[in-house]
Amino acid sequence: MLLIFDIGNTNVKVALFESDKLLQQWRITTDKNRTGDEYFAIINVLFKDYNLDIKQISNVVVSSVVPQLIGAFVIVTQRFLNKEPLIICPDIYHKLPVTIPPTAVHEIGTDLLCDAVEAWETYHQPCIVVDFGTALSFVAVGNKGNILGVAIAPGIGTAIKSLFSNTAQLPSVPLEIPTSSLGINTTMSIQSGIMFGYKGLVESVINQMKADMQKQENINPESVITIATGGLSNVLMPITKIFDKFDKTLTLNGLHTIAKYALK
Repeated sequence: MLLIFDIGNTNVKVALFESDKLLQQWRITTDKNRTGDEYFAIINVLFKDYNLDIKQISNVVVSSVVPQLIGAFVIVTQRFLNKEPLIICPDIYHKLPVTIPPTAVHEIGTDLLCDAVEAWETYHQPCIVVDFGTALSFVAVGNKGNILGVAIAPGIGTAIKSLFSNTAQLPSVPLEIPTSSLGINTTMSIQSGIMFGYKGLVESVINQMKADMQKQENINPESVITIATGGLSNVLMPITKIFDKFDKTLTLNGLHTIAKYALK
C-alpha cells in the first residue's frame, strides 16, 4: 500500500492507496508545533479505527507547502514505519509527465504540481485547474503537458476570516450563497460580496488565462478543460458554469501518479 501525506496550510491530508484505488483518506489539522511522535500517534489511531495494518505500507510520499513540517513526517516515516519517504521536490521533477518553467522549478507549490500532473495524465489536453484551498490557485497546462503559469489569490475562507478579524462590527458568516446579491442584513451583505465577488474573480481569471494561452501557444480557448478541486471547490458550483470537471481528490490522485513515475 502507498501512504500519502499531503501537508497543507490548514489540513494534513492522509491517504492510503492500494494499487490505483484510493482506499481511505483523513484530514488532520495542520499544527506546526506538533512533533513527529504526536502526528504518528494520531495516524496510528486512525489506522486502528479502520482495521488497517500499518505494516502493509510499502511506500510513503510526502508533499508539503509548509516546509517546517517536512521533518516531522520524515520522522514518522523513518522511525515508526521504517521507510524512506519520497519527498516531492525539484530532484524528481525530470521524471514527471509535465514540464515546469525554469523560473518556477524551485517556487511552484507541490499541490499545484500534483494538480497539473493529474489533470494532464487524465485528459492529455490543455487545461486550467482551480484549487480552492487556503489560497485560491490557478494552474494552466499547455498542449504538450507544459505548465504555462499560475495565478494565486486569497482563498474564499481566508477572505471571510480576514474580514472578520480586521473589522470591529462585521461578523464571521457561513459560506453560503445568498438568495440575492442585494443584501438586506449584514450576513447577507457579506455573503453577497464574497460569493458573487469570488464568482467574478474565478471566471475572470479563467477567461484571461484562456486568452493568454491562445496568444502564447495558439490554444483554442474552447479546447481548454477547466477543473475545480480543493476543500471549498463545491461552494461556487450553484452559481457558475465555468467548470467542466469537479474532482475533490485530484491532488491526492496526482500524488499517487507522481509516485508511480518517481518510484520506477
